[in-house]
Amino acid sequence: MENFVVSARKYRPDTFHSVVGQASITTTLKNAIQRNQLAHAYLFCGPRGVGKTTCARIFAKTINCMHQTAEFEACNECESCTSFNSNRSYNIHELDAASNNSVDGIRKLIDMVRVPPQMGRYNVYIIDEVHMLSQSAFNAFLKTLEEPPAHAIFIMATTEKHKILPTILSRCQIFDFNRIRVDDTVQYLQYIAKQEGVEAEPEALNIIAQKADGAMRDALSIFDQVVSFSNHEITYAKTIEHLNVLDRQIYFQLTEHFLNSRLGESLRLFDQLLSKGFDAQQFITGLSLHLRNLLVGKDPQTLELLEVGAAFASRYKEMGEKCPYDFLVQALMICNRFDANFRQSPNQRLHVELLLIKLSELTQELEKKKIAQPR
Repeated sequence: MENFVVSARKYRPDTFHSVVGQASITTTLKNAIQRNQLAHAYLFCGPRGVGKTTCARIFAKTINCMHQTAEFEACNECESCTSFNSNRSYNIHELDAASNNSVDGIRKLIDMVRVPPQMGRYNVYIIDEVHMLSQSAFNAFLKTLEEPPAHAIFIMATTEKHKILPTILSRCQIFDFNRIRVDDTVQYLQYIAKQEGVEAEPEALNIIAQKADGAMRDALSIFDQVVSFSNHEITYAKTIEHLNVLDRQIYFQLTEHFLNSRLGESLRLFDQLLSKGFDAQQFITGLSLHLRNLLVGKDPQTLELLEVGAAFASRYKEMGEKCPYDFLVQALMICNRFDANFRQSPNQRLHVELLLIKLSELTQELEKKKIAQPR
């Protein structure tokens, strides 16, 4: 039986072109290689799972490649590239600062830096989670980081830039990685699904992308889980069932109840959700996002801000046109207030039910205000 390799490793980008959602950073790095303007120290910052270590590896492999392509990518065929791809490169060293955070660990690194590369032009030192270094280790690293040998390049990665000493920051070129957009994540998941022979509904992939919250590694891990659960046929229904996500259809039903002041139906629907094990605060958060999507879908100029598939985008546009602007704005403000006070409430179910009461009465309150206004 063939060993299973998780998608996050199997489809890890190996060229700048294949990196998702970080075009400005990959373009800058390629231009630096093209012009031979390489800095001696780089700091890659950003949320987890957005490609910091991946870009560091690609950059390290490319600058040591013996036959770079016309686009200044690694050829993946020369001895330097093949040795890196098979994890036997002596030019590229990866260190985990979380487990090597003492002065002794940095001294070992400084001793390594003195040794010239056996192949290629540079020895590249990729230091992950660099914010975990102790202050004394940072101080021991300063001199080497400022004036390393010509053959040494340091690439440090961190999710917490604020924990790094300013003296370290001032010696590095800093690249801030962005969270990956939902659309970009969905497109990459579609590509992987095609490669793996998996049938996947766009709305299901959109749910996975939103659940990942901008982290591609998380999205790929969730994708593997859903593939196993759904037996290689990813549908919207199976995805929300496995991820315990509320069906958007529930929020559309609630909106109809709010517009028609049907409090009883709203309370019964919420009771059904609780009986299925859904979290009350998750319900409020989802309702706030739903109301935001209705407001965004109401205006053609903001319709592109919807982070949903085409099928639900048309639903939000249609429902948004039914909802008065004042209703959506007031409803969003009410949800935001109840969400902020949720944790302090001694009776959280009653807290959400009060929210539903306020939203169910909102249409009538707005009508009364209109009637009371002098003409």
